[in-house]
Amino acid sequence: MAALSVRVVGAVFRIVLAMLITDEGVGLYQMAYPVYSTLLAISTAGIPTAISKLVAENIAHGNYRGAYRIFQTALLILAAFGLIITVVLFRGADYFARVIAMDARAALPLVSISPAIFFVSVMSAYRGFFQGQQQMIPTACSQLAEQLARVAFGLVLVMLLLPQGLEYAAAAASFGAAVGAFCGLCVLVLAWWRQKNEFKRHIRRQAAADKLSFTDIISQIFTLAVPVTLGSLVMPLISIVDLILVPMRLRAAGFDAGRATALYGQLAGMATPIIHIPTIITVSLAISLVPAIAEALALRKINLLQSRSYLAMRLTLLLGIPAAFGLYLLAEPICLLLFNNAEAGQVLAVLALGVIFLTLYQTTAAILQGLGEMMLPVNNLFWGALVKTAVTWMLTALPELHVRGAAVATVLGFGVAALLNVYQVQQLTGMALQPLETIFKPLLAAAVMGAGVVICYGYAAAVFSPWGLGRANRLAAICSIAVGVCLYFFCLLICGGIRREDLLLLPRIGPVLTALAERLHILRG
Repeated sequence: MAALSVRVVGAVFRIVLAMLITDEGVGLYQMAYPVYSTLLAISTAGIPTAISKLVAENIAHGNYRGAYRIFQTALLILAAFGLIITVVLFRGADYFARVIAMDARAALPLVSISPAIFFVSVMSAYRGFFQGQQQMIPTACSQLAEQLARVAFGLVLVMLLLPQGLEYAAAAASFGAAVGAFCGLCVLVLAWWRQKNEFKRHIRRQAAADKLSFTDIISQIFTLAVPVTLGSLVMPLISIVDLILVPMRLRAAGFDAGRATALYGQLAGMATPIIHIPTIITVSLAISLVPAIAEALALRKINLLQSRSYLAMRLTLLLGIPAAFGLYLLAEPICLLLFNNAEAGQVLAVLALGVIFLTLYQTTAAILQGLGEMMLPVNNLFWGALVKTAVTWMLTALPELHVRGAAVATVLGFGVAALLNVYQVQQLTGMALQPLETIFKPLLAAAVMGAGVVICYGYAAAVFSPWGLGRANRLAAICSIAVGVCLYFFCLLICGGIRREDLLLLPRIGPVLTALAERLHILRG
């Protein structure tokens, strides 16, 4: 729920930002993020995932002292790394802007975002510690505080600095990330101080001594963290490859520098964030999965491990399949609704299929990490990145495809990585995939949903047309999305794609939905 709220606030931020600084300004703002993400992945070094896994394993065996020492050690490492990388980005902003972004105007956004690395690095240690205890509320509250501060400060600064030029406005938006990270960290520190005494009581009651030395703890952390770091680096490196290749190949297709930056802004700043909206659920699921799988493995509960893995994959496909259908069918109306830019809808329509693969990759990577197989998702994403790079080079330079070629490459790259992950999860866990439940029932419900969405959009657009084309599109898109969600959920209930135990998993509203579905006689399982 926190992640959903964060994405809604983030969507509002991007809408207002696009209106204020246009797609070229969004392109400049977006140019800072691949460099920032890469350096952030280096500074955190996969340590939060390692903290989460190691803390979960130690607490499963009642070793609270060991869990706390792991947190302290990781916090020290992350604070040091974060400070060093912040200085590197601050001092090297001009170099990164000229060599990587190939636009000197990107230097100011890079300088502005650099303090965020230190705050996020320290914040990630606290999040990993809480997640290892399977406490998600502190992370949720910090995410909300971080995003609200980022958006509020970012937009105010953009409006103040916009008269100075697009690069100053983009820098102002980037600085919002630093302010947000500081506020998120403050929330986590407060949460730790509130529960600190209780945790230390567990340590005092612990009879067995913690035998791990400081060097043993560091060794354990980095044994798990280094492979995760390599995996974390692949994603921002893919963004950097896009940052370098896409504008270059667009110029080869005949576009001038300004137009190439604008098209890149449509890809990286408009369409790509939209396809990441469904990952709200899978990212949250992945955060919960690593300690849950690690706990089941540590206690040697194989049936629990298989059931948690299967449920996670099934929930992912129940989300990813209809999201892909909906984004494909409503690509242009959604981009008009959010950005008032119909052209970006062409890119979004191509990227839509990638939602299935992106969400599936995230979930299966978390399962593999929980199993201790840290390098497998890294290797698989590497092969996917190679495919993406090759296809981006070939297709983006074709005038008839231009930026849509880069979107095709993204879909193929994530497809390769996700399918390799699924195969390895099945091999390692012995989990039955049950394609009827995980694939065919969601596909059937999504097909019915898709037909309903198309009909609803056409009818609603005609009804609202007297109010003007722009307003009619916005209202029709909102109505179609709402109808699609309800229709998909109803079809899943009818065909047995959602069962009683699935509804009961939902906190608070689960029993209410179950009782309603039974009263309407639409619950099949």
